[in-house]
Amino acid sequence: MLSISSYLPLNDGQRIPLLGFGVFLMKGDETAQAVSCALKCGYRHIDTAAIYGNEAEVAAGIKDSGVPRDEIFITSKLWNDDTKSGEVRRALETSLKKLDTDYLNLYLVHWPVPGFAKAYAEMARLHQEGLIKSIGVSNFPTEFVDELKKECEVIPAVNQVECHPHLNQRVLLDDMRRRGIALEAYSPLGGEKSNGALRNHPKLIEIAKKHGKSPVQVLIRWQLQRSVIVLPKASKPEHIKSNAEIFNFVLDDTDLLNIGSLNQDLRYNGSPTKFMTVV
Repeated sequence: MLSISSYLPLNDGQRIPLLGFGVFLMKGDETAQAVSCALKCGYRHIDTAAIYGNEAEVAAGIKDSGVPRDEIFITSKLWNDDTKSGEVRRALETSLKKLDTDYLNLYLVHWPVPGFAKAYAEMARLHQEGLIKSIGVSNFPTEFVDELKKECEVIPAVNQVECHPHLNQRVLLDDMRRRGIALEAYSPLGGEKSNGALRNHPKLIEIAKKHGKSPVQVLIRWQLQRSVIVLPKASKPEHIKSNAEIFNFVLDDTDLLNIGSLNQDLRYNGSPTKFMTVV
């Protein structure tokens, strides 16, 4: 039975909490307060990135929560400039310093950009040094995942992508499962640019009423029942708490079919290859 402490085993022997907490677009004290609140509510998985500019605030939130570091799964991401230049070690060390930790649980290549395979191979070497527990990618189509083999034999543990009912990533999910790679969903509610299209969809409202839940809770629960790691974002304590109250109901087959029917292959965050000026 799923719970807030449910984990998904990764292909490298590590395990990742299925429910995570995202901090994209959060700044300053808002980040620290939200992270602290999330950890106090039972979350054990925090997802940040160098480009978010809030790694130090994430560290402050962790410290304020009182939750021991070894109970928390921390993800950060290698930004495009460092991927292109190959400055992977320097970028990682900067993130570690800001996050006030000796290691990351997961380090991802944030986007496929020229040089991504070589940068990933360098991440694999840093993994061997113990600075990273698991390595993976973000926003990678299957063909780019397979391209990593040219430089490195280590299979990514995770591929983090935009994923929600308007973009259910069914084909990519199947591709990743065949390769033993876990799929992780960011923008599970559609993101800022969706203008609430999913939360306000009649089918989701109907399903939510049936279970005595909110459409947001249904959207998060849907990912968990697909064994997709999910990263909802919230800054208000009541929303942070509500997003975690998804373990006392189960979507039935009819619910899952209705949610699955909403797919439009609609991206709210742009093409995953938008930074690939050279292949």
